[in-house]
Amino acid sequence: MTEILHRFVETNGLRMHVAEAGRGPLVIMCHGFPESWYSWRHQLVALANAGFHAVAPDMRGYGQTDRPEAIDQYTLLHLVGDMVGLAKAFGDKPAVIAGHDWGAPVAWHAALLRPDVFRAVIGLSVPFIPRRARRPTTVMPQTDDTIYYQLYFQEPGVAEAELERDPRHTLRSVLFWGSGDARSEPVKVGGGSGMISRSRGFLGGRDLTAPVPPWLTEADIDFYAGEFARTGFRGGLNWYRNIDRSWELLAPWTGAKVTVPALYVAGDRDLVMGFRGMDQLLPALTMFVPNLRETIILPGCGHWTQQERADDVNAAMLKFLAREAL
Repeated sequence: MTEILHRFVETNGLRMHVAEAGRGPLVIMCHGFPESWYSWRHQLVALANAGFHAVAPDMRGYGQTDRPEAIDQYTLLHLVGDMVGLAKAFGDKPAVIAGHDWGAPVAWHAALLRPDVFRAVIGLSVPFIPRRARRPTTVMPQTDDTIYYQLYFQEPGVAEAELERDPRHTLRSVLFWGSGDARSEPVKVGGGSGMISRSRGFLGGRDLTAPVPPWLTEADIDFYAGEFARTGFRGGLNWYRNIDRSWELLAPWTGAKVTVPALYVAGDRDLVMGFRGMDQLLPALTMFVPNLRETIILPGCGHWTQQERADDVNAAMLKFLAREAL
């Protein structure tokens, strides 16, 4: 049985915890919010068994990795810098980088900014989103009663107080309600999603009575909840608080394209598919990612792509890696 090993790596001024398995070409996998290296547990084993060196870090601000106090230490340039340092720590050969949720923009921008370090990229859930003309938070929707969740996350301390009240309830709620099991139909692409009640917060006061979905176990929830009970949610939330700052810093790359080979995988029940503009972006994705080899939309799959559909994601990644990384 393939063993997942753990160690710490110094990168970009951080002490970063990584889980790793296997030997061979390097594949780095970046998780999103609110997650950890554990979100890639199925891929670590599958890629290792196929002859790859699979590495999944706790990203900056998460798990056993350092959590800088200053909010401005969580820009996309910091996050990409962490991955460049991590790749260099494992050798001088180019790596493949994959990312899910917030980890996807890190992966896409790592490939955009350092194609010499990352020779291919895999994005799950979130496609490459080119830099737009306007500051991101200025176009996020809000009404008297509702607010886009990323705006809700902006004020330090507000979301922390809600999410940290009961970490296990938070993780169980987020993992279920983001999954394909929480809805019976595909999300309308570009139809609008991500709005929450101003009065009820991100969790919406949900009283969870639904069963744990088959792709998740109580032990999985225990792991996530234990990590966030120890660390809090501030590190991950600080990524959202740098959306505008990252937009400013990335101005020199306006119009730049991701030129390395790429794969995009998402679920048709993923709420990300409902974000405004996705109906225009997805059909035009090859304009911004000209070497996009394939777009795979998994029926019945929600936001937690590599956990909900581990076998399908493993197969898609291995097919792509066999062509681009061996």
